Amino acid sequence: MPQAYFTPATFRFFKALARHNDREWFAAHKDDYERHVREPFLALIGDLAAPLAKISPHYRADPRKNGGSLFRIYRDTRFANDKQPYKPWQGARFFHERRREIPAPSFYLHIQPGECFAGGGMWHPEPDALKRIRAFLADNPAAWKRATQGKAFREHFVFWGESLSRPPRGYDPAHELIEDLKRKDFAAGTDFSEELACSTELLPWTVEQFKRIAPMIDYLCATQELDF
Repeated sequence: MPQAYFTPATFRFFKALARHNDREWFAAHKDDYERHVREPFLALIGDLAAPLAKISPHYRADPRKNGGSLFRIYRDTRFANDKQPYKPWQGARFFHERRREIPAPSFYLHIQPGECFAGGGMWHPEPDALKRIRAFLADNPAAWKRATQGKAFREHFVFWGESLSRPPRGYDPAHELIEDLKRKDFAAGTDFSEELACSTELLPWTVEQFKRIAPMIDYLCATQELDF
């Protein structure tokens, strides 16, 4: 039977955390975090494992509390100007089995008041990975257009991230994919409401978005010589 994972209490917790982003407040409300955020998100990740495996047998939904798909809520403030210790959101990445060996695209799900979204791709790829993406795009434009310019993609997703102001060095400014070749990030997604996040539709809806964006993930895997 379909189930709901999150509730309005999930979003009340994040809003309160944004107002009281300090260790003392979080310690006093850690039970709320576990009950309304972490435990339901881990349950959702676990329930996504089987449908994700049908999309690609090389991708993992890992529901472990530490080291799995769920991002830590603790911020790394060592080199940040913003010293707030916690993220007022929670995200999960669904990663390739070889992610520790080779830079790989991921599927992604994000829960935050007023900013819930699902999608995937490669965010801030390292220079060598970015170089491979651009070279593959230049030589294989047709498959990229099928993956990202079809109706199913265009009606649901927008690209995220930054682009160069000029064509990258060595690429023809008249290339049919020049706007894609200028990208510094190859990630896309779609927003969803808090109402959807709190409904029994969240799991099937997320699976549907992952299916729609899978051709782009498949293409990005090919750029890094990864199986999909």
